[in-house]
Amino acid sequence: MKITFIGGGNMAIALIGGLRKQGFSAAGIQVVEPVPEARDRLTDVFGVRCAPTLDASAMACEVLVLAVKPQQMKEAVAPAIGHLKDQLVISIAAGLRLADLSRWLGGHRRLVRTMPNTPALIGAGITGLYADASVDKEGRDTAEKILTAVGRTVWIDEEAKMDAVTAISGSGPAYVFYFIEALETAAINLGFDSFAARTLAVETFLGAARLADNTTEPVSTLRERVTSKGGTTAAALDSFAADAIAAAIERGVQAANARGKELGDILGQD
Repeated sequence: MKITFIGGGNMAIALIGGLRKQGFSAAGIQVVEPVPEARDRLTDVFGVRCAPTLDASAMACEVLVLAVKPQQMKEAVAPAIGHLKDQLVISIAAGLRLADLSRWLGGHRRLVRTMPNTPALIGAGITGLYADASVDKEGRDTAEKILTAVGRTVWIDEEAKMDAVTAISGSGPAYVFYFIEALETAAINLGFDSFAARTLAVETFLGAARLADNTTEPVSTLRERVTSKGGTTAAALDSFAADAIAAAIERGVQAANARGKELGDILGQD
């Protein structure tokens, strides 16, 4: 299998690095990247062929991964019109709907839309995937193989839910960082130095997430086990409840979801 990436930014670097670690040959990967310094870096680090434009060699592939910003996508894929055969096209552009992408590709339909998140940069990502109905099992398996190079994957049954994937896991790392920041600040205000405060906050998140990942029990059960009646944890959770923090988090996710739909409308305009 030969894969061509259009765009050589951070997510492309993460995917290429993950594929190479899995034993995928450098000879099977090409990157179309207009910035000379980025091309040099990709060649030096991964040994892959890079080109400034989508040339005939770059189009000689089975999979085309679109790794450019959504606002740049229409221009970036224009050279592919008329040259696509049965390639599987995988988009990692947030908000861009398959119908719009298909239109920009001259009606090509063998498309998979994905939404990875930034922990993919260290191989710990989670990616939601949605495939056009024309994509067969082999195509879905190929897309999953490529995206699992940077973490776990979840298939989504309706494209409309991809905005929600973006709101939950795509934007989700920022929510986690926000809470870590708050916990770190609270630790500093309680007298800890910045190193200790950061370590306590980050390691608490890492450990709790690993604990949740290593059991099938509901997260609510794990929370209840830490919460003794009348204890310190209960005091904190009662304070959170009084400030309606859970409801505020849900409102925030709903706002992100709504904004995702708006951006999809904007991106799809010709």
